[in-house]
Amino acid sequence: MTAVMVKRHMAKQQLVWDLPVRIFHWCFVGVLVALWYTSDQENGLIEIHMKLGYTALGLIIFRLIWGVVGTKHAKFTNFAPSFSQLITYIQGIRVGKIKSYIGHNPLGSLMVIFILFAVLLQATSGLFISDDIFSAGPYNGVLSIELEKILKTIHSNGFNVIATLSALHIIAVLYYLIIKKQNLIKPMFTGKKSIDDANTEDPIKHSKLVIAFIVAALVVIFVYWLVVINAPVIEEYYY
Repeated sequence: MTAVMVKRHMAKQQLVWDLPVRIFHWCFVGVLVALWYTSDQENGLIEIHMKLGYTALGLIIFRLIWGVVGTKHAKFTNFAPSFSQLITYIQGIRVGKIKSYIGHNPLGSLMVIFILFAVLLQATSGLFISDDIFSAGPYNGVLSIELEKILKTIHSNGFNVIATLSALHIIAVLYYLIIKKQNLIKPMFTGKKSIDDANTEDPIKHSKLVIAFIVAALVVIFVYWLVVINAPVIEEYYY
């Protein structure tokens, strides 16, 4: 058996990222870019910005649920790193011995969690604030003025945090692509990664599409209820 044949035998293309995770990932990227573009009030797209915010909230809620009921490598129990795992991974980077992971590595997992939390906070805060000129979130006026000021400050500065985290994520992906010769972008399109026979982690069998569809439908209904049906009517009195 030739070396090429052995290599092909040892490395198999297997499904790791399910279709719902891949759809979420690229929709999430698109929504974040669109949110950034429409955030400038001078371009007159603030209403679209708000709707995109609701979309981002829905995507986050879906991902949080999918992190519980989804496939193996999408679950938080599978990729949320422990402190010892982080330390071991960082020490491995220092000495140039980086363990290969089928799913997210510990630092990548931590980055995913940070970004999800940051966008959730950004989208949630947007529900309660107003720009005092053109638009207001559906729950603006429900909280105290002091608390709304805090949320407005968070919302005004939160996207800088999200942009920084996203930049770090992109830099890490490029590092793996250029330096480590590991393409992490392609698997997020195809869902498949090369898995060595010696790797003890199992790939997934399918994408649980029926469950994903049910979860997505329930999230859409919930977000519509949250921002339309349940949104309070704040009466304003003019004298």
